[in-house]
Amino acid sequence: VQLQASGGGLLQEGGSLTLSCAASGRIYSSWTMAWFRQAPGKEREFVAYITWSFGRTDYADSVKGRFTISKDSAKNTVYLQMNSVKVEDTAVYYCGRGVQRSRVVGDYGYWGQGTLVTVSS
Repeated sequence: VQLQASGGGLLQEGGSLTLSCAASGRIYSSWTMAWFRQAPGKEREFVAYITWSFGRTDYADSVKGRFTISKDSAKNTVYLQMNSVKVEDTAVYYCGRGVQRSRVVGDYGYWGQGTLVTVSS
């Protein structure tokens, strides 16, 4: 499975943006799809995940209530709706595929190429 992330860009604080992660090939019901992000000089950190079978979700505290992860099974695509963005949301956003519900970057074995989100004040 290859993952292709897209949708990043430049936006002002308080704005909204939707990221997409399209997967080539079949996504199995046992998989978990997640978004992580990596700011300059920082480690990659968890943002949100969604289970492919039941759509169970989890969010980092820093984005809870502002970001929404969702999926379109017919399109093999995962989305990250980002609302009320803050300057500190600036990062390269990566989608990853794992086999368990996890906030740990090492539990995701496949990654997309990343898409840059820059939030200005």
